Amino acid sequence: MSNINGLITPSEAKKLNDAYTTRHTLISKDITKTDDNRSSWYSLKELKAYLKHAEEQAEELGFEMNGIRIYCGAHEPEEGCESDAEGLTTLFLVPTTAADEGKGGGGANPDISDADGLNRGGEGKPPGANYPQ
Repeated sequence: MSNINGLITPSEAKKLNDAYTTRHTLISKDITKTDDNRSSWYSLKELKAYLKHAEEQAEELGFEMNGIRIYCGAHEPEEGCESDAEGLTTLFLVPTTAADEGKGGGGANPDISDADGLNRGGEGKPPGANYPQ
């Protein structure tokens, strides 16, 4: 078995998903008034290409990339998103660096704020689909 820090079982993933259900229900019922998105999908090809791009860009900006931070966001109408994605939750990735290299803000592994992020992954089908899809 792999020795990967943070590796979880499918059962643990299900528990995390189930624990999020209350929040998801509130967002869908009271805020978006529609079934909000619960996941984003990126192809392996896209992820590998993004990681390569992010590492190269970090180096150009004078940083050594040490990881990726994943943020929650929401699609805005002017973003050019598909009309069915407007207002839905999305996830986006940004590269990070070591604490002593970061610009602005403290804490460990700050974002490389001038670097490109990755978004526009595929939405869940339907958006509110639980784990596993």
